[in-house]
Amino acid sequence: MHLIELKNLRKDYGDNVILNDINLYVQEDEFLTLLGPSGCGKTTTLRIIGGFEKASSGQVLFAGKDIADVPPYKRNINTVFQKYSLFRHLNVYENIAFGLKLKKVDKETIDQDVKEMLRLVNLQGFEERSIDSLSGGQQQRVAIARALVNKPKLLLLDEPLGALDLKLRKSMQIELKNIQKRVGITFIYVTHDQEEALTMSDTIVVMNEGEIQQIGSPIDIYNEPKNSFVAQFIGESNILDAIAVEDKKVMFSNHVFDSLDKGFDKNQPVDVVIRPEDIEIVPVDQGMISGVVKEITFKGVHWEMIVNAEGFDYKIHSINDAKINSQVGLKIIPDAIHVMNKED
Repeated sequence: MHLIELKNLRKDYGDNVILNDINLYVQEDEFLTLLGPSGCGKTTTLRIIGGFEKASSGQVLFAGKDIADVPPYKRNINTVFQKYSLFRHLNVYENIAFGLKLKKVDKETIDQDVKEMLRLVNLQGFEERSIDSLSGGQQQRVAIARALVNKPKLLLLDEPLGALDLKLRKSMQIELKNIQKRVGITFIYVTHDQEEALTMSDTIVVMNEGEIQQIGSPIDIYNEPKNSFVAQFIGESNILDAIAVEDKKVMFSNHVFDSLDKGFDKNQPVDVVIRPEDIEIVPVDQGMISGVVKEITFKGVHWEMIVNAEGFDYKIHSINDAKINSQVGLKIIPDAIHVMNKED
């Protein structure tokens, strides 16, 4: 049985459609990420699941039961927001224990559960610390411990790493995924950060303008984008006008390339997606097509180049550099060419 199922979910504010017919299910013990730009509806979806907002129409099922009229505090769901809302007048131990005390759990059980959570988030010995003495990453871990100590079936996380600096955010991505594996409960995570989603998720739901664009594993989302929005939003892409000559043959830049895609009409206009790291710079006589290097920028782990070939500016990531205005060959293997239907 699915833990969470959204059926024909819609949310309107007057004439403004925030969510348009969202259908989605979430499995038990899954780390699912709602990913998209600001205003795409991902946080609204999370808030409806948590009970903080009510859908205009549609159903929210929890373990098969409609919970649309169940208040947040009666749902077996906890939420960690970007602003952690920790109690400044309470120490770390008291913050984590707060929910258990409200439930009138006995003192011995509270002590046992709080210490278990402190071990889980690697904050042993921090019991007496004040909240203001903690770093941003430590405060985030206290917020997660406070949410998990109540043993929810589902944890909702609304951009909880957004306030952290880049280095700490990257380390906390790994930490969060490890915590989710250890506790074995379902996480639904909201972010606009593509790298964050790819790093942490079992499943990614890409959203835009209140609609789901694609659902899949990080590898599927990156390698097999369903449309140009997904291709451009997840990583960087070269998107070219092309012709599907026949099954596993596609023409662009005045050259017919082998590909792995089929099922298109003969000579059907299509779009082709090629990731910058999948184009190899080679000597001109070894390339499938050739072009002129217009720009080159050192990015640390690779060089980023713009190479104009047959009127198209290819973005290329390579460990080898080239000189501005030099002519180079471009080699693209079939597996690197993703063919998509043109959008209306």
